[in-house]
Amino acid sequence: MKHFPAYYTIWHKSGHYGLRVFAFLVLLFLMLPILVIMPLSFNAEPFFTFTEGMLALDPEAYSFQWYQEIIDDQKWRIAIRNSFVVGVAAALIATTLGTLAAVGLASPWMPYKRLITALLLSPMIVPLIIIAAGMFFFYTQFNLVGTFTGLIIAHAALGVPFVIITVTATLSGFDRSLFVAGLSLGASPLKVFWDVVIPLIRPGVISGGLFAFVTSFDEVVLVLFLAGPEQRTIPRQMFSGLREQINPTILAVATLLVVLSALMLFVLEALRRRSVRLGGNG
Repeated sequence: MKHFPAYYTIWHKSGHYGLRVFAFLVLLFLMLPILVIMPLSFNAEPFFTFTEGMLALDPEAYSFQWYQEIIDDQKWRIAIRNSFVVGVAAALIATTLGTLAAVGLASPWMPYKRLITALLLSPMIVPLIIIAAGMFFFYTQFNLVGTFTGLIIAHAALGVPFVIITVTATLSGFDRSLFVAGLSLGASPLKVFWDVVIPLIRPGVISGGLFAFVTSFDEVVLVLFLAGPEQRTIPRQMFSGLREQINPTILAVATLLVVLSALMLFVLEALRRRSVRLGGNG
């Protein structure tokens, strides 16, 4: 019985480290396809396989030609421009509407809060193919199919739920007495909201905006239904490339998207830590 605590400690530590190793192996298994794509994007040959030269680490077997192809090909340049234009515009709209919705839903006097929340978060639950088909038939009534306006509105609708979730999580630690104190000092509700509430929830707002941007940047189903040739985005161009002309340019674009996603994750983590730090100071 005297050795039971030591045995339990050893068993607990081995289980703890075993869980970490298992989680790392699962993560590695999920990341392996992405890790394989990256070196293939530098293949000097127009193949989707590792050549003998690449396996032998021959410098001549590697090339940046597929990245140069992205710059030289007008279709890819237009697709990149369209993705950023649509993504930024959709993220701004989604951030504005989602933040206002989250602030309203955080109010204890909001009627039918659960019903409204379910409706606003429904784009995350309903399959995209159903949303795309519904938007297509709805847009035809207003001649929005094949326009940037229609595509931006559709992508903003997909981004709003992410903004609501992140801002609502930030508002959960917000001290409402600060809002009341601002009103008691003679400031208008709008001024208190802009000068007091927004600075405190800014990390959540920015995180939600980044999520909305990434959602728009990576979306392809709505683009297939609603976009015309002039609104071709990066995912649509990759989809067309797989059907029309397969070459490692697609792998180069995929690698750049992975790098962009990793940068977004670093920014989100920095914002999360800042939000926790602000919450701790409060």
